[in-house]
Amino acid sequence: MSAPTDSPDAASVERFIPAPAAAIFDLLADPARHRDIDGSGTVQGPPAGSQRLVLGSTFGMDMKAGFGYTMVNTVVEFETDRRIAWQPRPDKAFLRPFVGGRIWRYELEPSDDGGTVVTETFDWSTSKSTQYVELMGWPKRNEANVNATLDRLVAYFEHRADL
Repeated sequence: MSAPTDSPDAASVERFIPAPAAAIFDLLADPARHRDIDGSGTVQGPPAGSQRLVLGSTFGMDMKAGFGYTMVNTVVEFETDRRIAWQPRPDKAFLRPFVGGRIWRYELEPSDDGGTVVTETFDWSTSKSTQYVELMGWPKRNEANVNATLDRLVAYFEHRADL
């Protein structure tokens, strides 16, 4: 697989996070915490009973962007403390030809000072319809959301004394 930024159908943003990779990964691998760091404002939370993610995990997420809906996500990439990615699809079958297939990816690179460079990627190269994604303006909007998510990650870990 090529690096996510090699594709014209992917947008990546990286940020230094003042926390060890293991702490960041633990947060990302817990779907119950995704709302805490979501920069888009669309993540409402997972159904009760969500568990720590592993490769192949399927987890639901209640969303709201003008109206409420549910996404079903499958973890498609997983390397403990280094990389996690999931591929969402809507729970409504009629929406799947348009919005299914894209990938949200987080890559973590520990730095010498104890922090981590986190790269978040919105990859629509695997989308059911890359043209639809682009027509809807999701790449530009999601790049702003990714920046906001990474800002929230920084804020979450910035003043933690327990790391």
